[in-house]
Amino acid sequence: MTKDTMAGRPWKQLAFIASLLASATAAQATPVLVVDADSHQVLYQEDAGVPWYPASTTKLMSAFVVFEALRAGEVTLKTPVTMTRNATKQAFLESGLTFGRVMTLEDALFAMLTASANDVAVALAEAVAPDEKAFVQRMNDAATRLGLNGTRFTNPNGLFDKQNYTTARDLALLGMEVDRAFPEYRRFFQASAVTIDGKEIKSNNQLLTRFNGTVGMKTGFLCASGRNFVGLAERNERRVMVVVLGATTERERNERSAQFLTQAFDGKLPAGGGSVENVANRRDVAPEDMRIRLCTDKSAEYEASRDALYPMGLPGHETYLQDQLPGGVHAISTWADDKAVDVPVPARRPS
Repeated sequence: MTKDTMAGRPWKQLAFIASLLASATAAQATPVLVVDADSHQVLYQEDAGVPWYPASTTKLMSAFVVFEALRAGEVTLKTPVTMTRNATKQAFLESGLTFGRVMTLEDALFAMLTASANDVAVALAEAVAPDEKAFVQRMNDAATRLGLNGTRFTNPNGLFDKQNYTTARDLALLGMEVDRAFPEYRRFFQASAVTIDGKEIKSNNQLLTRFNGTVGMKTGFLCASGRNFVGLAERNERRVMVVVLGATTERERNERSAQFLTQAFDGKLPAGGGSVENVANRRDVAPEDMRIRLCTDKSAEYEASRDALYPMGLPGHETYLQDQLPGGVHAISTWADDKAVDVPVPARRPS
């Protein structure tokens, strides 16, 4: 058990709580960015350069690194991905997989991107690189190459770490580059559900089945980040990227994302914000911690205020998720590896 580094220091505990309360009463604006994916022109933005905890949108970069390894011939879609002890120790497990279970790398990509499986993300990292640390180094090297100067990764799945952060600007650039560089792998972002040994896990990206033209991309959630979304859609040969960070509910995240996409396709968000590359990342502020807003007894009041701001999809209000589309389900089967070898589990650092 990790020792509480603030134990016996009540003044530090009070300062920490006070900082969270201050953020909870700050302005309710959270980052948004809408970009023409072909021209990279900004159509709309709010605080697009403000640092934010990415949560599972981190897995976009994990996928990018895996795609690069596939293209380089380091691995194939048939490469076995084994659930190591390190992988099965991750928090918020969805896959239900145990130590020693194996799947193909292809199936692991679906599990990570559709089911958002934190354990499989780590297993993938360990299958592609010598270990998780080496994989994370590849993630950060790629971020540097792509000009994501407001981003730093500490793990492949987006679990909370104060040093794992990004911005809406960087996520938009990352999402567009994943799609541009690897069109052959778009299918990994388009399944609305997977089954893992018969257990169905649905994607949290409701736009896949409710917003026509959705290409895909990734959702994410932590108490510290709120509900995040990086989405790409195409209509009438026009492609639009949307990034919504810090939403309170899945309804708010999905409806706001669909609203921005609808407005962009309808020409109500004309270009004029310059190139997304020219959006300045803020280095003078830290990521906001949303835990007080979202995961305490104060959450109901905050959620009510957000519902008033963004009532789309609530009873009596219009919805931007009007389509009914068939969802694709990818079936995953695993097998046992009796020769699986433990990977040492690194000690957790206090957060």
